[in-house]
Amino acid sequence: MILTHNNMKSKILYILLSGLIWLSSCDKDFLNLSPETSITSASFYKTVTHFDQALNASYVAMRAIALNGIFMDEMRSDNTFFTIYTGDRGPYLTTEVLAEFLDDATTATWLPNRYNGVYSGISRVNTILARIDGSQMTDSEKKSVRAEALFLRAFYYFDLVQHWGPVPLMLNEVTTEAEAFIPNSTVDEIYAQIIKDVTEAIQIGLPVASTFPQSGRATMGAAKMLLAYAYMTKPSREYAKAESALIDITKMNYALLSNYADVFSPSNKNNKESILEVQYQVGEGGQNSDFAWRMIPKCSNTEFLMGVSANNYAYTSGGWNVPTQEMIDSYETGDKRLDASVGIAEGTLDGEQFTATAVKNASGYKPTAGKDFFYFVRKYYHPPYSQGLNTGDNFPIYRYSGALLLLAECLVEQNKATEALTYVNQVRARAGLSPLTAVTKESVANEMRHELAYENHRWTDLIRTGKAIEKMKEHATRMKALYPWLLPTAFNIQEYRLLYPFYFRELNVNKNLKQNPGYN
Repeated sequence: MILTHNNMKSKILYILLSGLIWLSSCDKDFLNLSPETSITSASFYKTVTHFDQALNASYVAMRAIALNGIFMDEMRSDNTFFTIYTGDRGPYLTTEVLAEFLDDATTATWLPNRYNGVYSGISRVNTILARIDGSQMTDSEKKSVRAEALFLRAFYYFDLVQHWGPVPLMLNEVTTEAEAFIPNSTVDEIYAQIIKDVTEAIQIGLPVASTFPQSGRATMGAAKMLLAYAYMTKPSREYAKAESALIDITKMNYALLSNYADVFSPSNKNNKESILEVQYQVGEGGQNSDFAWRMIPKCSNTEFLMGVSANNYAYTSGGWNVPTQEMIDSYETGDKRLDASVGIAEGTLDGEQFTATAVKNASGYKPTAGKDFFYFVRKYYHPPYSQGLNTGDNFPIYRYSGALLLLAECLVEQNKATEALTYVNQVRARAGLSPLTAVTKESVANEMRHELAYENHRWTDLIRTGKAIEKMKEHATRMKALYPWLLPTAFNIQEYRLLYPFYFRELNVNKNLKQNPGYN
């Protein structure tokens, strides 16, 4: 039978009415049931397995910090820059402006990705904290979950306050619209909450790393490291408290690996030197990293450099986070960290099409006649790879060498330079360098720059030590002399740019949020 338009309408109406009549005759409880195969917020957050899954999901925000930090922390500093490519004028303009200090409230991609990614992690953690008491877990299990969740919330707010300053401080599970749109908190309030959260996590008792490789989850060492950073970064510094936390780390089971390059090997994840690192694995489902593909030069024959072919001229584009010549020159002669951290792709350049023919060390490099070359970060470069644009390298957040150098900085700030010397020289010895006979703020900062190079520390280190404006103005002079294509307005380095702007969409959605000064 062929239905006319009117017949079809009548047929549909009949089906709908029949369905409504059937539903009205059913027990009302039937309508309140979720499918038995589905997990809902009412049926979840009950067992320790549920909370373990929720905590695992809460670590995902660390990936937003690692990836976006390449552009917002490392390229923002004097450690790295980028290779200009005319094809990137559109899709990657929002990346270039970060390195050139031209970003504003309309700068998309990395700024909102990090901001929203970190708040997503906070939201998940707040839900966990709100649901603990109503769960079926034992008291011991509740304490363990609470400690880990508090550490994560403190860690995420520390990232936000360093990059945006007075962000909204959200401490409860959001269940209404009004709870989602709150005003900025003060920087002092945020640091007070960070310290409160991580201190409670420590008091409850996070695990102390004792076997290696570790699980990759929060430990007492990571909490002590975060606490020390908070004490040394907040407006009113408390160095004695930071020193105590860092001394505690030296009494744990961490140690420097004998070979610097081994610290970053994918076959050596969560090693004895690792205090906290972002976890990745090769494969599908978004669990992989791709740092190496972004950091090698854009290349017409990626299979030579990576072992597998993929287009890194677009999408996961290469040529970013490129070590500057000044950074290369700043390594001391014989520093083993240089070749472990920086490689050179040598080859031929036809216009902007680069064909790689060799990978060489940066130390003592002399360009081959008739060849072009590009520096690239080598720490996360471990070919051959099995999938294009897909790697399994973890990203370091806290390392034991970093704890030793942060302790040295803390001691120097308290006029205890002699005590700081031993910690600096432990790090230098592993790098193959002769010991120093005295240390200053500058020598500790220099050691930290090279030890933690390309690990997203340099920008926040410069801010913490009060050197950001000075060092970045020197960097600006060098960059403008090297690259005449830079706009006259590039490197607009002013005090207000030590914080990033809130993205315009956040301001439009949350009318209680106020823009950081200077970006209005």
